[in-house]
Amino acid sequence: MTTMADRDGFIWYDGELVPWRDATTHVLTYTLHYGAGCFEGIRAYQTPQGTAVFRLEDHTRRLFNSAKILGMKIPFSPERINEATLEVLRANKLKEAYIRPMVFYGSEGMGLRADNLKVHVIVAAWTWGVYLGADNVERGIRVKTSSYSRHHVNAALCRAKANANYLNSMLALNEALRDGYDEAVMLDPDGYLAEGSAENLFLVQDGALHTPDITSALDGITRRSVIRLARDLGLEVHERRLTRDELYIADEAFLTGTAAEVMPIREADNRVIGNGRRGPITEKLQKLYAAQVRGERAEYPEWLTPVQEPAAQTPKKSAAA
Repeated sequence: MTTMADRDGFIWYDGELVPWRDATTHVLTYTLHYGAGCFEGIRAYQTPQGTAVFRLEDHTRRLFNSAKILGMKIPFSPERINEATLEVLRANKLKEAYIRPMVFYGSEGMGLRADNLKVHVIVAAWTWGVYLGADNVERGIRVKTSSYSRHHVNAALCRAKANANYLNSMLALNEALRDGYDEAVMLDPDGYLAEGSAENLFLVQDGALHTPDITSALDGITRRSVIRLARDLGLEVHERRLTRDELYIADEAFLTGTAAEVMPIREADNRVIGNGRRGPITEKLQKLYAAQVRGERAEYPEWLTPVQEPAAQTPKKSAAA
């Protein structure tokens, strides 16, 4: 069985491409012990013009914002991280990929008081299919309201996509999986709907979209994209507090995320949502999003960054020539 550590290919690590198996860190790395780090999840898709990364600059901007919130100074420019992403895709000859940049502290010290820690950056990419199962794209998934609440906004600085914040997500998801569900839905500390373990949540009611505001949920880039596409279709979009029972009586519900893309919910806490499968508005947004990320629409060309080989350099003529 191939593990994440035992693969062919290359990972960008602190400014250079290194063989995949050599991209290692010490067991006393600070972030391994305390979770102080941040990351992104990005996808690249095949388009008629070749492979392209979806909303690369937005993801990189959020990575830098997360690092700033955590007090980490990334030792590279956003432009260099963007180029590193393209380098990784080219080096690994990937036509479609999931991309994981991460910022983390090194092993220069231990204990919460450790200082002079070096900030490291990696960018990895690999082929990753439909996160919540290809069969569920039409059928939809079953979700469980978790017994674990999402972090309070002043307890974990939830605007940062921080490594440590995902312990909360892991606990919620594992609880849902043990109980036979596909995904968890977490409530915020006040008991309102927040998000999935790694996705944003949308409800459809009377032809309009409703989604928790970003005080209660991550400012998802797929979420932003779907809101824009929905408004382009003339749909009303309401960002507001939502109660758990509103999920139960919604006409449709779905999750969004880079890994999950647009995933219908067919059942929540053993209550059938709508007609028990993907609804018409969810289907329309799902197909529109798929067309957008694959370059099949003329709108929003700035959302796609092409992965092209660097232009060949023309040799300079010598002065004596």
